Amino acid sequence: MYSKKLARLAFGPLVESAFKCPLTRNVSSRVTAVRSLCSWTVCLHHRQKNQLSNGLTRLNVRPVSQTTLDPAEARKFQAKASKWWDLQGEFAVLHSMNDLRVPFIRDNLLNVHGVRQLGKPRAGLRILDVGCGGGVLSEPLGRLGADVLGIDPVEDSVRTAELHSSYDPDLRERVGYQACTLEELAEEEVEGFHAVVASEVVEHLADLDTFASCCQQVLKPGGSLFITTLNKTNLSYVFGIVAAEQLLRIVPSGTHDWGKFISPEDLERLLESFGFYVEAIRGMIYNPLTGAWSWQQSTAINYALHAIKRKEEPQPDRVWAESENLDEPGRARSYS
Repeated sequence: MYSKKLARLAFGPLVESAFKCPLTRNVSSRVTAVRSLCSWTVCLHHRQKNQLSNGLTRLNVRPVSQTTLDPAEARKFQAKASKWWDLQGEFAVLHSMNDLRVPFIRDNLLNVHGVRQLGKPRAGLRILDVGCGGGVLSEPLGRLGADVLGIDPVEDSVRTAELHSSYDPDLRERVGYQACTLEELAEEEVEGFHAVVASEVVEHLADLDTFASCCQQVLKPGGSLFITTLNKTNLSYVFGIVAAEQLLRIVPSGTHDWGKFISPEDLERLLESFGFYVEAIRGMIYNPLTGAWSWQQSTAINYALHAIKRKEEPQPDRVWAESENLDEPGRARSYS
């Protein structure tokens, strides 16, 4: 009650005005747990350039650790492993986000792969849900008809996901889970998936180079990568940490570290250097008064990104020509 009143007084006008913005243009047990999420922390403080074998220069957005694991992150999510399906609890914001991210994934896959079966538009597709937690996103993706594999380094979260999906007969053969890291799976699955989803994961990563490299490895040529995360701006600090964690307590205090957020520009440059091209970026905003997410023009707080793995090896001249001409017709960007 108090938090809702506070939200209305402090942030109501800002949130309501933001909702009026138009859409953007498309352009594992406890030991395993600590092992897993350790990879999910991003450090953007030290930037260094590495020369790739194909002649490209890659911009790293954090020190290279060659793992996506971060033990501190693993411990945080280990403590919450039994709470994933509490619709009024700590993960309520993620359940609400499904209203945006599921259609975003479905519609973009439809554009890339077309309809394969009436009533189940994603039938025949394999989707990898990285950092699946308790399966909050894996389950609705499975209901679209896709074969979904959810992976998470926190084994107790995977057990929660398996138990919950076992109650739905339609999901038993369509959605599976595995307690492992992305790099561990990448050793077994080479070009095995039509799509990779990493929703609200990137801001907990340790090494984005390893993440991008593994996504490129497990995706089929022409496959899609979907990411939702937080921008690194003053607004994302105010709304994503001060308001959400400290004032309104929408998520537990300490969930996020602003230093680990990443801008759409840096994320796009990183993905381009690993053989992806970015197809769409859309701004997102959460309204604490209604508990609902909405699309908005600005990407200053949250954003969703869809990238596609190139079907051929990236050519240095082509990659950098595109990165230097992001505002050319057909590839407009909005990073306000």
